[in-house]
Amino acid sequence: MKKYPMTPEGLKKLKEELDRLLKVDRPQNIKAIAEARAHGDLSENAEYHAAKERQSFLEGRIQELQSKIALAEVIDPSKITQSKVAFGAKVQVLDIEADEEYEFILVGPDETNVKERKISISSPVGKALIGKEVGDVAVVKAPARTIEYEILEIRFE
Repeated sequence: MKKYPMTPEGLKKLKEELDRLLKVDRPQNIKAIAEARAHGDLSENAEYHAAKERQSFLEGRIQELQSKIALAEVIDPSKITQSKVAFGAKVQVLDIEADEEYEFILVGPDETNVKERKISISSPVGKALIGKEVGDVAVVKAPARTIEYEILEIRFE
C-alpha cells in the first residue's frame, strides 16, 4: 500500500476538511436533496440533479480523504537532523542565472502551496533538491529554461 508522506500540519488540514464535509457539507446537501425532491417531478428538476451531483462529489472526496488519512505517514520535520535535503526541509537556494534567492519547503503532494513556497517532493524541483547538501547545485529542466539552484542552507523546523 502506498503511504502518503505529510507533515503534522498537513494531516491536521486533511482531518479538518473531512470533519467539515461530514458535519456541515453532507448534511446541508442531504437537506437540499430533500427540498428538491419535494418539488415533484424529478426528471426535469435541475435543483435535484445538481444536489445529487454534489452528493456524488462529496462522497468521493470523503472517501479520498479517509483513505489518505488512513495511509498517512506523518513526518515531523523538527525531529529530523541531517545535512541533506529531505522531506520537510526548508531549503534556501540561489537561482544562479537570475541571481535570486528563494526558500522552498518540501512537503507531500497534498500540502503543496505555491504562495507559501511549499513544493511537493515529487515535483521536478523537489526531485532535483532531494539528497543535495549545502554547496551542491540542483538542476531543474523546466519548459522555459534549465534552472540551476545552488543550495545555500538546509533547515528542519
